[in-house]
This record gives sequence, C-alpha cells and structure tokens, in this order.
Amino acid sequence: MALDEFTLLGDALWLDFVNSARGRTLSPPDRLPDVSAYARWCALHHLDLAGDRTSMDDVLTLRARLTGLAEALHEGRQPPTGTIAALNEQLARSVGSHQLTRVCGEWRLRFAPVRPLAALEAIARSAAATLAEAGTAVRRCAGETCSLFFTDESPTGSRRWCVAALCGRDARIERRRGLLR
Repeated sequence: MALDEFTLLGDALWLDFVNSARGRTLSPPDRLPDVSAYARWCALHHLDLAGDRTSMDDVLTLRARLTGLAEALHEGRQPPTGTIAALNEQLARSVGSHQLTRVCGEWRLRFAPVRPLAALEAIARSAAATLAEAGTAVRRCAGETCSLFFTDESPTGSRRWCVAALCGRDARIERRRGLLR
C-alpha cells in the first residue's frame, strides 16, 4: 500500500517530496526510483499527473534542487539561486488569476488556477509558500539516524524531531537514564 511505502509528515508537500529520498535509517532507500513509484506518491497526495509532461529525470532534478533548498534553510543560508529559478519555471506554468477571498475575517489575495495544478507545479507552489512565510522554519530531524525535513511553526521555534514519538523517544529515554545531557 502506498501509505506504508512513503513517509508523509504532512507539514509541506515539497518536504514530503524531498523526504522521499530520506528516512529514519542511515541509508534510506529512494522511494521514487521510477515513474510508477512517482505516480503512486502523486496519487497519495491527490496530485494531477495528467497535465504533467515532465520526465523522471526532471522530477529527480527538481527533488535534488529542493533538497538543496531544505539544507540551506535548515542551516540558515539563503536559497540557492538555481533552485529559485527552477521554482519560478514551474510556477510560470500555472494558468489562472488572482482573487480576493475572505479568510477568518481578513482579506487575502490568492491564486486561482484555471486547471488542476500538475504535480511539479503543486510541489513548487508548496516550496514557494514556505519561502514566503516568514514564521516558518525548515529543520532536519535531530534523531540520530533520521534525515527527514519538517517545518517548525512552533511558537518558540524549538521543534527538534520530525515525529517526537519516534525520533525523540530514544533521546528522552537516554536523558532519563542520565546518558545524555
């Protein structure tokens, strides 16, 4: 089943995409080795592949660029220029218009696409939204063997683990035993 096949944290679509090449072990397998795996991943996220005419090489190239973006944001560096250009290239493919909508009593400007976004367009939009949101930080899990990325929107900005019950559990147990400081 696809849900067991992929690690989905639900923080941001683009980070779930990046995390398809990462995991909670020292040498995680690539979860998108071919077109059929990519199709299963997209189906799990309800992404449109019908309008997506990109090759698997393009998919993996964008994932590598977004991995570089996640690394840069985690380390507090500026996003790589090539990544911004790749995001803008995907965003330029979206056809639609801007609309004013009322959300929680406030007016917001949002983009309304004419057609469903293709998978890579949706992934690019997710990454762009993370970059544009000032209060969102991207972190790499502090778990000893985990390499997954997640967004930290906690009030103190101190979230350390992708899933505290999994990756944080061992650290808490060792701390209680006096093995960690």
